[in-house]
Amino acid sequence: MSQEIIMPPERERQVSTQSVQEISVLATISRLALDPKCDMEKLERLMALQERMEAKSALEAFNAAFAEMQCEMPSVEKRTENTHTKKMYADLDDINYAVRPVMAKFGFGVSFKIVNQANGVSITGILMHKSGHREETTMVLPLDTGAGRSAVQSVGSTTTYGKRYVMCALLNITSGDDNDNDGNANAAEQLVTPAQARQIQALLDKCSDSVHANFEKMYGHPGQLAKAAFDGVVAGLNNSISRAAKAAQPVG
Repeated sequence: MSQEIIMPPERERQVSTQSVQEISVLATISRLALDPKCDMEKLERLMALQERMEAKSALEAFNAAFAEMQCEMPSVEKRTENTHTKKMYADLDDINYAVRPVMAKFGFGVSFKIVNQANGVSITGILMHKSGHREETTMVLPLDTGAGRSAVQSVGSTTTYGKRYVMCALLNITSGDDNDNDGNANAAEQLVTPAQARQIQALLDKCSDSVHANFEKMYGHPGQLAKAAFDGVVAGLNNSISRAAKAAQPVG
């Protein structure tokens, strides 16, 4: 049996009106482009307007699909044991296996950009939607120089760890890593790493004063943030930055 998405009447009118406006602008651009007496400045303004309208439509499609996807996003089984903490977590392969079918259903895909730095690895995750809109978030991690690891293995381990956390932040799913408070755990191990704290601060520097105030009220200094809250805070700050950037764009 086929499934049909039912939109509220107000949303249908909004989509219809938006489509008519986009077609009208495209028709005007086509007409002006064929006119030898065309005012190039006016044409460029119309083309810029068309690009903004397309970007807005893509963003709305992204947000609508993401909201629907969240309703079907599964929990990821923790099947891998952390050799240091002896706790179970969901590794990157398990996360991919669980979420990729749902992502594909709603038109999403994820890619990663890895940049080796002098003091670690920068991992940028890019969540793309078939509408053309994309969101991204970045983590900068120090190399995981564990006992017996070669330089290459340290980079590989750090990259895999970063991909897992970045992917969870982009998709707003549980990271699978057990960072819950434990009465026997060292309090320092429950806080974000210095690199993660710097990442939070870099994101805060791009946010408004109100976001700064809310963060300080809830968490205090970035270095005081619990590891368990890191993914959600990164995702929230990136969303705030994205919304502020979209709001700052001129409409006409």
